[in-house]
Amino acid sequence: MQIFGPGQSVYCVWGSSATLGIDRLPNRHAIVTPSMTKRWYLWRNANGRRPVPKAGFWGLGSSTGTLCCLSPSEKETFVVFQLVTGALGLFVALHLWPLLPASLLVRILSCICIGVISQHHFLTKLAFGTMFSAEVPRFVVIGVNVLFATLVFAAVLFLALDLLRLIVAVVRRAWIPLPLVAGWGVLGVALVLGVIGVVSAIAQPAVRRVDIPIANLAERFDGYRIVQLTDLHLSRLFQAPWATELVLRTNALAPDAILITGDLIDGTLEARARDVAPLADLQAADGVFVVSGNHEYYFNHDRWMAHYAGLGMTVLHNEHVVLGGPAAGLVLAGVPDRSAHRFGLSGPDLGAALRGAPKGLPVILLNHQPADAHLSAQAGVDLHLSGHTHGGMIRGLDALIARFNDGFVSGLYRLGDTALYVNNGTALWPGFSVRLGVPSELTVFTLVRA
Repeated sequence: MQIFGPGQSVYCVWGSSATLGIDRLPNRHAIVTPSMTKRWYLWRNANGRRPVPKAGFWGLGSSTGTLCCLSPSEKETFVVFQLVTGALGLFVALHLWPLLPASLLVRILSCICIGVISQHHFLTKLAFGTMFSAEVPRFVVIGVNVLFATLVFAAVLFLALDLLRLIVAVVRRAWIPLPLVAGWGVLGVALVLGVIGVVSAIAQPAVRRVDIPIANLAERFDGYRIVQLTDLHLSRLFQAPWATELVLRTNALAPDAILITGDLIDGTLEARARDVAPLADLQAADGVFVVSGNHEYYFNHDRWMAHYAGLGMTVLHNEHVVLGGPAAGLVLAGVPDRSAHRFGLSGPDLGAALRGAPKGLPVILLNHQPADAHLSAQAGVDLHLSGHTHGGMIRGLDALIARFNDGFVSGLYRLGDTALYVNNGTALWPGFSVRLGVPSELTVFTLVRA
C-alpha cells in the first residue's frame, strides 16, 4: 500500500469527485490536491483488478494499473458520526417532548440530557483527547452505553411507529397523534433492549468450535487446535479481572496455538498495563502470536507491539514462522493493520509476509480486517483469520457493517480454496458495547485434512 502525492493522476471509477474537492481532467482523470495527500491509499495486486467495495471513493491508477481508495479523514468521519448521533438525539427529543410533564424546565432538562447522551463520544474526546478511551469508572461506562443504546433503539422504534402512522394517515386521510401509551411503550422497550444488549456485550464470550478442512495438511497437524482471540478492547469496561477469567478459559481449551488478530486495547500503555498483564499467562504448545489492529495505532502502535512481545507473544509484522519444520509443517503469517499508513508506519505487505515460506505448505494468515481477503485468496492462503467488524453487533446492523468490509462481517466464507473467518470478537469497543443476536465468541478452530 502506498500514499499518492500531490499532482499524481488517478482514473476515477466510482464516487463523487465534486464533494471531495478533486479537480477533474479529461477522460475522467483526477488530480490529487495537497489537502488530500494523507487520504489516498493505494492497494496493489498482481493484475491491477479487484472487486470495488460499495463504500469509499475508488479509482484506478492511470500509470500504475492499480486500485486506490480515497477514504474520509479521521476528522471528517468523526464529524459525520457526531452529526448522525446528534440527529438521532434530536429525533428522539422531538418525540419525547409531548410525553413529558407540562413543566418547561423538565422538558428542557430532559432534552439537554438526551443531547449529552447523543454526544458522549464528542465529550469523551474533549475530556480525554480521544473518543476511544474514556478513563472513567466502569459503572459509568456501562451506564452511558445503556443510555446511548436506549437512544438508538428508541430512534429506530419511533421511526417505525411514524412510518406506520403515515401509512394509516394515507389510508384514512387523517394524521394520528402519537398516543402517550405508545410513546412511553417505545421508551420502555428501548430501555429493555439497551440493558439486554449491554449485558450481553460485557459478558465473557461463549466458546465456538469450527472445523477447517485444509488441503495438503500434514498428518501431525490433523486435529491441530487453534484458539483465536480478537478485539479484546481491554479498557475501563474490560479490565484485568475480565482478562484474567478469559485467560483461564482459553488455557483450559488446551490450544496448540493462540492467534490474536488485533485491537487488544483501548488506551495508553500507562492506562492499560494492569489490564493487559494477565495475557502473559496465555499458554499454548506452539506459542501465542499477535498482529496489530487499527486501535493499536491510536495509542502508539510501536510501544504496544513491543509490550506484547514482552508479555511472551510473537509479533508477526509482515513476516511468518513455520511450525513443524519445512518438510511437513504449517506456515503462520501475519500482517499489520491497513490503517498503518495513516500514522506514517509500514502497512500490510502480504508478499513480504510470505517471502521465503516453504512451497506447498498450508498457510494461515492473521490480518485484523477482512477486506483484503481477495488478496489472500490470490496469494494461495488457506485460512485467513480476521476480526474488526464485531460481527455487526446487532442483527440487522450487520448488513450495513458488511458494506464497509467488502461484504464480510461474521463467520466463515469461502473464496475459492481460501477460507476466511471473520470473528465476532472476544469483546468489543467500549464506545458502543451492545450485542443483540450477534454474540461474542472464544473461537476454537480444529484443522482437519481435506
